[in-house]
Amino acid sequence: MDGQEASKKIVIFVNGFKVVEDNADPEMTLLYYLRKKLGLTGSKLGCGEGGCGACTVMVSCYDRMTKKIKHYSVNACISLVCSVDGMAITTVEGIGSTAKRIHPVQERIAKAHGSQCGFCTPGIVMSMYTLLRNNPAPSEADIESVFDGNLCRCTGYRPILAGYKTFAKGYGCHGCTDCPSKELNNGIAMNSSTLFDSSKFLPLDVTQEPIFPPELLEENFSPKLLIVKGPLSQWTHDGLTKSYQTTWIRPVSFSQLLEAREAYHNAKIVGGSTEITVEMKVKGCEYPIFISTQCVSELHHIQLRDKGLQIGAACSFTEIAEEMKMLIAKLPAHQTRAFGAVLEMLRWFAGEQIRNVATLGGNIMTASPISDINPILMAVGAELMISSRKGGNRIVRADEKFFVSYRKVAVKPEEVLVSILVPFTVESEYVAAYKVARRREDDIAIVNAGMRVILKENKVFKCDMVFGGRDAVTKRASATETALNGMKWDALLLEKGLENILQDLPINSDVIGGMPEYRQATSMSFFYKFYITVLREIDAKCVPANEMNIADLYVHQLTKASQVFQHVDNSRLLDDPVGQPLAHLSAIKQATGEAVYVDDIPEYKNELYGAVVWSRHASAKVSLVDPGEALSMPGVRAFISAKDLQEPESNAFNIVTVTDEKVFVEDEVTSLGQMIGLVIASDRQTAKRAVKRVKVEYKELPPLLTIQDAIAANSFYEPTRFIKKGDPRDAFAKADHIIEGTVSQGGQEHFYFETYAAIVIPRDGDELEIISSTQNANLTQLTAAKVTGIPSNRIVVKLKRMGGGFGGKETRTVLLTCALALAAKRCGCPVRLMYDRDEDMVSTGTRHPAYTKYKVGCSKKGKLSVVDIDVYINGGATLDLSIAVLERMVSHLANAYSIPNASVRGRACRTNLPSCTAFRGFGAPQGMLVAENIIAKVAETCKLDVNDVRRINLMVDRDTNIYNQLVSPCHLQRCWDELMVKADIEERKKKLDNFNKGSKWKKRSLSIVPTCFGIAFGSSFMNQGGALVHIYSDGNILLTHGGAEMGQGLHTKMIQICARVLGVPTSKVYVSETATNTVANAQPTAASMSTDLYGMAVKDACEQLKGRLTPYMEANLKGSWEDWVKAAYFDRVNLSANGFYKLPNIGYDWTTGEGNLYSYFTCGVACSQVEVDLLTGEFEIARTDILMDVGESINPAIDIGQIEGAFTQGVGLFTLEEHVYLDGNARGQMITTGPGAYKIPGFSDIPKEFNVSLLSGVANQKAVFNSKAIGEPPLFLASSVFFAIREAIKAGRLDHGVDEYFELNSPATVERVRIACSDKILKVAKESVKNNGKSWNILPY
Repeated sequence: MDGQEASKKIVIFVNGFKVVEDNADPEMTLLYYLRKKLGLTGSKLGCGEGGCGACTVMVSCYDRMTKKIKHYSVNACISLVCSVDGMAITTVEGIGSTAKRIHPVQERIAKAHGSQCGFCTPGIVMSMYTLLRNNPAPSEADIESVFDGNLCRCTGYRPILAGYKTFAKGYGCHGCTDCPSKELNNGIAMNSSTLFDSSKFLPLDVTQEPIFPPELLEENFSPKLLIVKGPLSQWTHDGLTKSYQTTWIRPVSFSQLLEAREAYHNAKIVGGSTEITVEMKVKGCEYPIFISTQCVSELHHIQLRDKGLQIGAACSFTEIAEEMKMLIAKLPAHQTRAFGAVLEMLRWFAGEQIRNVATLGGNIMTASPISDINPILMAVGAELMISSRKGGNRIVRADEKFFVSYRKVAVKPEEVLVSILVPFTVESEYVAAYKVARRREDDIAIVNAGMRVILKENKVFKCDMVFGGRDAVTKRASATETALNGMKWDALLLEKGLENILQDLPINSDVIGGMPEYRQATSMSFFYKFYITVLREIDAKCVPANEMNIADLYVHQLTKASQVFQHVDNSRLLDDPVGQPLAHLSAIKQATGEAVYVDDIPEYKNELYGAVVWSRHASAKVSLVDPGEALSMPGVRAFISAKDLQEPESNAFNIVTVTDEKVFVEDEVTSLGQMIGLVIASDRQTAKRAVKRVKVEYKELPPLLTIQDAIAANSFYEPTRFIKKGDPRDAFAKADHIIEGTVSQGGQEHFYFETYAAIVIPRDGDELEIISSTQNANLTQLTAAKVTGIPSNRIVVKLKRMGGGFGGKETRTVLLTCALALAAKRCGCPVRLMYDRDEDMVSTGTRHPAYTKYKVGCSKKGKLSVVDIDVYINGGATLDLSIAVLERMVSHLANAYSIPNASVRGRACRTNLPSCTAFRGFGAPQGMLVAENIIAKVAETCKLDVNDVRRINLMVDRDTNIYNQLVSPCHLQRCWDELMVKADIEERKKKLDNFNKGSKWKKRSLSIVPTCFGIAFGSSFMNQGGALVHIYSDGNILLTHGGAEMGQGLHTKMIQICARVLGVPTSKVYVSETATNTVANAQPTAASMSTDLYGMAVKDACEQLKGRLTPYMEANLKGSWEDWVKAAYFDRVNLSANGFYKLPNIGYDWTTGEGNLYSYFTCGVACSQVEVDLLTGEFEIARTDILMDVGESINPAIDIGQIEGAFTQGVGLFTLEEHVYLDGNARGQMITTGPGAYKIPGFSDIPKEFNVSLLSGVANQKAVFNSKAIGEPPLFLASSVFFAIREAIKAGRLDHGVDEYFELNSPATVERVRIACSDKILKVAKESVKNNGKSWNILPY
């Protein structure tokens, strides 16, 4: 091009070391290159979509235009390695390590308890590190905003922010309740202990940071034309050889860009590659030519022009935002209103890492109908400069003539977008942009809008109303604009606008994306907000006082928190660490990227990689499976299917009792995400490409997907579960009120950050070693033995740690390990596989959706006397653990309440969803939600305060619950009463009432919810645990137990228990791994039972050892631990002990209703306060207070972390997270297959004030060292947010004269919240939807 010779290699600096790559693959991501080519596994693959931040690294480059070095964070999983040529990459390994010196950023997240499973930790570390490289003294607001592109599923975010706020300017000097040594005086906590001591943290010394590679500053490193060709992929199709190869072209001049564009019309223009990498991964798109705009300076200028701000098409959103902020501060306010609207959209556009590289031009040319930017550009009349080599430049408007159809624009194949002009506004011109999404930060819009009006003498001279998320293209409301022209800006205009918008924006009931009523209502609400916004500017006194705040833009409130726990004398830390808030003992390694997860293990010699051929239909006959094309590809070694099993019966196994699980489906698929076969190849890319070449043909069958489908078809698993207590018939006859209702609730995706991963290694010909990310090593061992025919005593299953589990890795992981075991046995080589996020979400199952019908009897005072309940859960395509989940759900239907008479029937439905499975809470949250809905309806029926009804029905000590088990000790009422005082609830309720009286569309409310969670496995045989403890002759201790570490701090607690019993420092004790050859027959790490079972087993083993050492201790009272151990060793004393524990007095007979189903109960109470925008359904959690009875905490930092993490996961369950399955011709297809569509809570979704207290002075004599299980019980307390939202909706409905009970299904998404309101806008919106008898999606209940 231009006669310039092109370079064919890329040069990058990684952690200061120069890397020259002569054979780069243009499709290869930076993350894959770092992990697989360079062995830097600290950066993690969490999603592959740029949606979780686990892969975050820092990119540094020299900007030759500004002569400055730039540091910015990126998602390595969607950054292509060719795009970082000539740049420096810093990964988590490059800033510190345990071998040399850990960096303060790594230390603080670890010691502030901000790392649990640790899989997300390196990405969070690098986001914070990048911030500090650019701003060594950030504000708290800077710190809280930098993580909008990072997610965490374990911690609840609070401890991460607490640790990193220690870097903030003025930390400890301005009343932040996270500050250590802060004594609170507001009733929340007095004389509280602190979880970490920030005074001992390493200081940040910016002079010690790695320098930018000087070589990259040299002139010979100026960007040059780069042309890189990827590897040639070939296969045979119908006897013909086909091939595919990608080419990366990076022009360095505008003329080269135009030349390349003219030569390659089918090329993909690449800016930040944030869209195309997702398209390649998720949609399977293939692009033979990439043309990069990175080094074309004409596309990177931002210049002030007479008419406005001209922005180069390749400028990143971060660069644009910085420039616009500067201009807003500098120029007259009226002139920059369009800039302000653009900035408002950029606040919510993706996450920091994506904004750093995503370009305005790329966003425009993608022409997404839900683009956040295009509506406002259309509204303000932005001008686009388009250029081609022969045609020169032309100017077009960003309007409906430019956005011609779905993801298509009026640009010729040889043209490129050069720049965008965002115009200045005049004094009488007003502009606003709006967006609503499932989650406020880093989420795609459901509906968005850009609005502009120019007034002359308070009459509309010109207006623009543009909407996204309403059609296949960004949509202008033309008729509305015409109707409003010439009208005065008053109430008549508002009415006219609302009326015309619906005519402009017709919608059908089966509109793509669903939510037709919500989209209509929200579009009207946006116009309403815009009307008030403008009116407030031109004549504020005309705005009704109670509507003034609807025009307020969202203002982020800084978080604050407190943690209160029983103080333990830390002077005894060395000989008794129990009760101390020790940090997770792997946290430092997790923060430095040194902690090893399954896919971090270096490749074995001759290792192969697997890729799964998945079923693509919910119900279908399989008529053909042809792997021929795949097997013709170089590097493909084998195709494994049911035909490879020695015996047909080996393909089937049981999780519990019914043998209905198949490793490979054959003639019929019964859900999405079942394994049809496994392609085995030399590497991951080859395996992935080969999977696309396996031909599978189906004959579709009508699927059963919902609970209602199953009920209609009488499709159930056996047995049915019954509960009978007292005399329900007589109780109903005596009740003052008999109330009936239903409760529907959706499932939940586990979204552990480390997807399923396993490696199977053949050993000595007839042995297998399985390294698996599993909560159930024992089941993994037994199922692999059955499927392969290899005896279980020749199969060893081991794991170091998991990147989260939450129940999702209790049973469903064994399908993967069985398939890999077959492959390893057949090929005679190690075989590895780690699911992509979409594969994991489609195949591994969810929390069970549930539907319940209830009838309840109560007194006039709201006292419950009797319930009659029918429960249905959606079990999916196989039985799995559904009966056990059902049992826990029906046993928790009363939650914390005393109900003397009960009749319950529970059934698990057989459907064509991927098999639903264990999830934190294991059915209890579903049952408890029924209880709280009953309480809410009783309160409204009896005209009583709902919190008063909850209080009078709470169980007291020695009450019996609905399955006739004695509950003792029971501290529920004490928890409730103490929280009422600590959280100042009565006074706050008065303030909320006063606010609501003066606010029509924003409501504030609070709700108090208890929880009472039974602790034990439902099957009595599972309540056992083993441990093995070795004391080596030098005094060091190796501890092994049957539990698996997945972030919950289990190993840390076991070490604390061991150290207490033996009287040694924790530094003497080490846990290496979990393995079936050290502790056999271990139960799954589940049911919150691991500390109870394995803690007692460790205690037993250590007490045996202590007994053996006691004579030597008594004989040498002044001796050291090492002296006593050595003496015992030379006296030939066995310094190894096998500990064991079985839970006493456990076992329940479901037929007779007799026995103890649980060992004890973990209880607590939470109060949450919310503010809800009734016009959009959006909400914010203003404050949450939790008081939890955890007995005598073994480690309060870990226990509080579990409470905060479970609560935040519960916020997701009850308000955000929803699976979407298609209806119609694609019935049963799952849309929510990654973080782009499925939203877990982010940093900004936690309570702005988050106070957690542990109940003091309580001891639980039924567990190790008087502690209590804590992993699952706090999750349901997040329903306090759900019911606070419900109370806010209720307040809004009352304002509109509606006082009848309404059912709010879970989760309370923005759509459900808005639709539950009852106002004129909503009524008209609902009526405007054209019902064609179809819907786009279905719900699984």
